[in-house]
Amino acid sequence: MTTRHERPKKRLGQHYLTRSDIIQDIVDLSGFEDSDIVLEIGPGKGALTLPLARKVAHIFAIEKDPYLVELLGRKISDAGLSNITVINDDFLRLDVAGITDSQPNKIQVIGNLPYNISSPCLEKLVANRSALSRAILMFQHEFALRLCAVPGEKAYGTLTVLVNYDAGTTPLLQVSRDAFYPRPGVDSAVLRIDFDRPYPRRARNEAVFRKIVKGAFSHRRKTLINSLKRFFPSVDHGSLLQCLAGCDIDPRRRAETLDMDDFLCIADKLPLTN
Repeated sequence: MTTRHERPKKRLGQHYLTRSDIIQDIVDLSGFEDSDIVLEIGPGKGALTLPLARKVAHIFAIEKDPYLVELLGRKISDAGLSNITVINDDFLRLDVAGITDSQPNKIQVIGNLPYNISSPCLEKLVANRSALSRAILMFQHEFALRLCAVPGEKAYGTLTVLVNYDAGTTPLLQVSRDAFYPRPGVDSAVLRIDFDRPYPRRARNEAVFRKIVKGAFSHRRKTLINSLKRFFPSVDHGSLLQCLAGCDIDPRRRAETLDMDDFLCIADKLPLTN
């Protein structure tokens, strides 16, 4: 019988991965090596933690739920593993540098992210990318589509461009909703986020570049020139047209048709400051 404490907590977005074959596929596809230090976000009951610990040097498992911290501690002890450090903390509040600064090399990340905090978790990882090599992350399928979308696709947007500016994204595995308990309402997907593989061309001013991307997608149904005019009212119409002409971009296009180089060109030519 499942006790009250063992029941997944809806407020924490807990969905436990139960398929052993999927778990092994994720461990194998991670590509982690025996010298790697891994930070795991939301280990839950240790479905990924325990098999992964037999493959890597050490795991820092960040778990918010005190009950699961205690349960995971017992499982680790029963399995005779000594290379797992369980930290009872909210990843969104965690001092990531407190872990990464003590390591001689960049660390790896793995996590079955609660759907309701996927975006802020990813933002935090991107903000700490200088200390991270890559992340193997499970997302809601629709969110994963946004990360891997290409220009012209409906899912392509601000998130796509900004994440892929800082890291390469690669789909690894589709996971059915039937692989979880409780069963969520959507399927999932596992992606590899390579922080060592950012987009090769860099913006002259990255703050301006990010503003341009957000401004371009701020009114998706409008043309690019109209979206930028609304988002940057201090820039006159003529300067916007001149900038787009210099980048060989038709002002009547919409943001979802632009690729990374288009956004970088606009950012480098538009007269904006931080």
